[in-house]
Amino acid sequence: MGKICLEGLEFFAYHGYFEEERKIGNKYGVDIVVDTDFDYGAKHDDLDGTVNYMVLYDIIKEEMSMPSKLLENVGKRIIERVFSRFATAKNVCLSIAKFNPPIGGICSRAKIVIDEERPKPEERTKNDRKPEKAVNEHYGLPDLPEEKDIKVPEEAKSSGYSMLEELCE
Repeated sequence: MGKICLEGLEFFAYHGYFEEERKIGNKYGVDIVVDTDFDYGAKHDDLDGTVNYMVLYDIIKEEMSMPSKLLENVGKRIIERVFSRFATAKNVCLSIAKFNPPIGGICSRAKIVIDEERPKPEERTKNDRKPEKAVNEHYGLPDLPEEKDIKVPEEAKSSGYSMLEELCE
């Protein structure tokens, strides 16, 4: 096992909760550490036996170029792509910092850090839904029905929305 690290990457990107942030843009810093098994690459001097940091950089660059409201969203997309691209990646620790964030005071950086292990196959879709239950409990709202409990109205079926019915079953 070993670690592939890219530190101090800088990008100008268009992320932020406020529309103005996504129009004006800002400077961001990214650091990433990928825990991987690069024994084969090290033993055979073969780039295919490790995490290619040029490809890793390209993944980060592509995801940073797609505007998002939350850095958490950008980070999650980067990590998912790293696991998808590199079968030997076991864990990814990623930080994304926004320089001079608009918080109404002096702050050099606002940063998120995500440290995630490769998900087991049965866990890959477990966390894909919003945490409705916790939100509903917080605001005293009733629980939302599970997808399987949602019934598609007959008029929607006859209006050409058969794909919706398939998704809800």
